[in-house]
Amino acid sequence: MKRRSAILALGAVTVTAAVTGGVLFLGDGGDADASGKGGDLPPATATVVRTDLVQSKTVDGKLDFARRRAVKSAVEGTVTVAASEGKTLAMGQALYELNDKPVTLLYGPVPMFREMKPGDHGSDVLQLERSLRDLGYGSTLYVDTRYDKDTEAAVKRWQKSLNRETTGRVGKGDVVFQPGQVKVVSADAALADQVGPGEPVLTIASTKPVVRAQLEQTDGALTSSGTKVEVTLPSGNTAPGRVAGTVRPEEPGSGGGAAQQGITVEVVLDGGESAASGEDTKVSASVKFVSEARKGVLAVPVEAVVALRGENGGYGLQIVQGTTSRMVRVETGMTADGQIEVSGPDVREGMTVGVAKS
Repeated sequence: MKRRSAILALGAVTVTAAVTGGVLFLGDGGDADASGKGGDLPPATATVVRTDLVQSKTVDGKLDFARRRAVKSAVEGTVTVAASEGKTLAMGQALYELNDKPVTLLYGPVPMFREMKPGDHGSDVLQLERSLRDLGYGSTLYVDTRYDKDTEAAVKRWQKSLNRETTGRVGKGDVVFQPGQVKVVSADAALADQVGPGEPVLTIASTKPVVRAQLEQTDGALTSSGTKVEVTLPSGNTAPGRVAGTVRPEEPGSGGGAAQQGITVEVVLDGGESAASGEDTKVSASVKFVSEARKGVLAVPVEAVVALRGENGGYGLQIVQGTTSRMVRVETGMTADGQIEVSGPDVREGMTVGVAKS
């Protein structure tokens, strides 16, 4: 039986199935030898390139601000100046007015839970004194946890500047303590609305922009704190960010249903407040999660890899040189965007490889 001296029979089958999560699903093929020469040229070719491969997933997101929460009235009254939606407020400014009196933002982690008056002690007194000092009403005030005569005098100076009755006491409905600057997300009570204790007047958030996006339960690896993302904002500008963690999804109704099935992640933008300046929060953003990246690897189209059958098995590439071709064995790695990482002693950047018909 005649044999051609330079040709080895290759039983190679082209990778025809999809690439999912870096796992190759192969079709059937005949016997194979990983090396040798073949006279048959492929129907198409591609070039071995050195590139970066990135596995990613892109989902819609909503631009928002961190630590969103409602501010509720501490006392009964009529809204005489409603909150200004979208406005950023700092210490000493009024969140809204109730019964023609401003409800002032002061800084501190402890909420306003009582009327403060001479003789009181506590951490709420400490943060009140700090705010009065920083606003310029307590330059000689010794900041501590005691509400003494000096505290009372500073409070009176502050009340006078607001055209309020100088009682020297701070009522429960006079101030709202927050950790820092806030952005008014919405006005929940309009001008002339009657509100009672515990009823929401406005919704605020921190000034730190975040993007909230929902992933599937199977995307748990993408929810890890620090996972890098690229956000395409409503304006079309892109901004890098990272996953800060997961948050409880907003419940549209009592049923919950499908809204509860995913994982809601909160993404912090690297550029801070300036990154989202002027963006329309009513328009969706696009969030690209990067789960894995390989830098500077050799890659070919997925359709170029063949599954070698026979005693050794494995994967190969059909290297095309002029009018001839040969099969070389390769190791495969990560897949992304239709490309697959390949490596081996016989594969180099710039080589021409065969590609199966699409």
